[in-house]
Amino acid sequence: MNTPLTGLGWTSAASVAPAGWTAITTTVEGASANFGKGFAQKSGYYLCFTSTISSENPAGDIIADVVILSDKSPLPSGYVHVKEFLDPKTSVSKKKRLCLKLIPLGATELAVFEILVSSKSKVLPNYLRIGEMSGFALWCKKDHVLKPKPLPKPRKINLEMKQLSLEPDNTDAPPEKPAAPFGPKRQATLKPHESIYESSNVYAISAMDGVPFALHPKFENSISSRSSASSFFKDVHIKSLTDIEKEYNYGFVVERTAAARLPPTIS
Repeated sequence: MNTPLTGLGWTSAASVAPAGWTAITTTVEGASANFGKGFAQKSGYYLCFTSTISSENPAGDIIADVVILSDKSPLPSGYVHVKEFLDPKTSVSKKKRLCLKLIPLGATELAVFEILVSSKSKVLPNYLRIGEMSGFALWCKKDHVLKPKPLPKPRKINLEMKQLSLEPDNTDAPPEKPAAPFGPKRQATLKPHESIYESSNVYAISAMDGVPFALHPKFENSISSRSSASSFFKDVHIKSLTDIEKEYNYGFVVERTAAARLPPTIS
């Protein structure tokens, strides 16, 4: 068995067991594993098992332990009696009760993977003897349970982080056109408020890169010497702060009058 058992039960015959359940009809020696037959009963019953998840066990709990108790022994905490899938005329002897303990998958390291029936004198290596019932010996094999690997929690990405993702939002969208190369053609795509310089990159490329510097022939002779250079700027007049204040003097009379809500006066 590669998976742990999820249930045990009694069935009148292999055909009576529900879907997904397997009846143990023979012992390990090859004899009939019919419990109860020969004790003033016309028909007996068989032990059956399952490793599937059913509607009665939707969580997929697995069998951690199996015990045989007498009718006078109290049921231990966490244990339940095995199920019964019997014909109306068939009944199970209550002198000894087969009980099991179900544990959620991942909550235990050892679980029952196999159940065998043998004669009372038989010894089965590597199997744990559960006890005796109706002249038979019951055995189980326990093994380590492979715990399921925890799934990573889904990450919640807000809108701002999603915009920074390199993955496209829509795989069906047509591919974007390649960006225009740097140079004179790129200037046509710039908006008025944009700059041809990229301040975030020290290696930014402008439209003037690669253009040689040269003066117009009109100005070459005028600044060929220091004296001619000074005469070139002789018509330039530099205004002082006082000159600027006198030229652009404004008293804000209208504004102050409106703020005071007074009728204007003519001076």
